Amino acid sequence: MMNIAATAAAGTPPADVFAAARDRLPGEGPVATARKAAFEDFTSRGLPHRRIEEWKYTDLRALLRAVAPLAPVPGDAALALAAKAQAAIGIENATRLTLVDGVLAPKLSDLALLPKGVRVRSLRESLAAGAVDLLKTTFAADAMISFNGAMATDGVLVEVDDGVILERPLYIAHVATASSASSVTRSKIAIGKKACVTLVESFVAAGATAYQVHDQVDISVGDDSELQHIRLMEDARDAANITTAAFTLGARVKLNTFGLNQGAAVSRYQGFISFLGEDSELSTNGVNLLGGRRHADTTLVVNHAVPNCTSREIFRAVLDDQSRSVFQGRIIVQQDAQKTDGKMMTRALLLSDEAEADNKPELEIFADDVACGHGATAGALDEELLFYLRARGLPENEAQSLLISAFVGEAIESIVDDGLRELAITTAERWLAARG
Repeated sequence: MMNIAATAAAGTPPADVFAAARDRLPGEGPVATARKAAFEDFTSRGLPHRRIEEWKYTDLRALLRAVAPLAPVPGDAALALAAKAQAAIGIENATRLTLVDGVLAPKLSDLALLPKGVRVRSLRESLAAGAVDLLKTTFAADAMISFNGAMATDGVLVEVDDGVILERPLYIAHVATASSASSVTRSKIAIGKKACVTLVESFVAAGATAYQVHDQVDISVGDDSELQHIRLMEDARDAANITTAAFTLGARVKLNTFGLNQGAAVSRYQGFISFLGEDSELSTNGVNLLGGRRHADTTLVVNHAVPNCTSREIFRAVLDDQSRSVFQGRIIVQQDAQKTDGKMMTRALLLSDEAEADNKPELEIFADDVACGHGATAGALDEELLFYLRARGLPENEAQSLLISAFVGEAIESIVDDGLRELAITTAERWLAARG
């Protein structure tokens, strides 16, 4: 495969990047036509930049500069590295679905051990069979979504039947082994009615550096179902991770999401959550732990389209050195969505004078009988509390760590699964220890 990167300086990548990858991209006929159209849309838009309101704080033309070429198909050596990295994550008693450099790895997945009522297919196989609908999306127009549609090599298609209660989490692991290369994945999770699922996604490196992750996942949740969704991002320090997720919720659904990000030089998680059935509840929470010159953007759009639904957003960022955290949260209440109860709160803790937090909460309300609100704060550690702890014999670093742990604790405590909550706490503690 030609090693061609999409130059972003002018905002218009060369068509060669698509042509060079064509042999790797599954699907012919209508699928190939849809890919070509998606890439043309990406080409016309170029990488997002600060003059686009949704990307105002995350200028990919400056931060990413170029789209790396697709990673090669992983061989035995890459799979061995991925297996070792996956084992180190510490997620046990889960049904594993592993993607290595953007390709589903059956040898590292539990495809033969799927619970009853759960089916998993490869996106690659489905696209090769002509399933062009899998490249369509209901998201708003966006250059990176178009790029994903043009270049997606693989992903997982998961179906959970009505009434299935999963005792073990479904665990989708993204492992990067190829340096200076991109993995482009797209997955779809369809959860039936009266089901209960815990879904974990992780992003890790297995010796790879300067790689890029371009991932997209569509998740639909049927009436009277519950979903716990956990994202753990531990990419390499010089990697980039651009992820889009969309959730559609039926009636009386309970959705709880949590994301912990402490990796990647540049990351952007954009989530779109739509209430399509009444009496559903959303709790979405996140923590960024950033140092160095890392840049992490969390952009959430919650769309209340029907009455009597509740949404809560809690986001925390701890920023050291010259790092930068962005939180953009928008709650939309449609005209028919009476009795909506929506609130979001974002807080940033600045440990350095050079760190930066950009918080942009928004409300768009078209109904008249609602209870909605938002709040945003940014500040340093409480000096009085720090003095109190120091006065009782705690060293400076331990006192700071204790206060930081308490700061992020509210978001982490939202994780329902005991084992996953402990894993998140351990991960946060590891970041604090490494900070020194």
